[in-house]
Amino acid sequence: MKKRTPVSVIMTKNVITLNKADDLTAAEKLFKENNIRHIPVVSGKAVVGMLSYTDLLRISFADAIDEDENEVDTVVYNMFTIEQVMAKNLITVSPTNTIKEVAEILSKKEFHALPVVENGELVGIVTTTDLIYYLLEQFN
Repeated sequence: MKKRTPVSVIMTKNVITLNKADDLTAAEKLFKENNIRHIPVVSGKAVVGMLSYTDLLRISFADAIDEDENEVDTVVYNMFTIEQVMAKNLITVSPTNTIKEVAEILSKKEFHALPVVENGELVGIVTTTDLIYYLLEQFN
């Protein structure tokens, strides 16, 4: 295993994002259609927050029973904005941070995704799942 491998090797580069003005119904649709669990919230190209699928489940039990359901009861979602639900105090990493450094951050925190930022712009996202896949590749 290479100790200095940059996180840019394993991060997702084509990141699906939301804006603060988007609604939670649109967010849930993105989570389901793309089978993802974290979406950075941006203002222009700058990251201002992170929304997780778990954040949505905390405010609504609509999907807790039937994950295959495509229609959502949006009454609860209309009571909140993305800005109210998203995580705001983000830790970000650079594409040059090592995979080891990212693993250390994620192992000590209660979240499972980090925005990758370069020169103030979102350039990727790295998740605990990305780290697990990388680790598994080391055994091949």
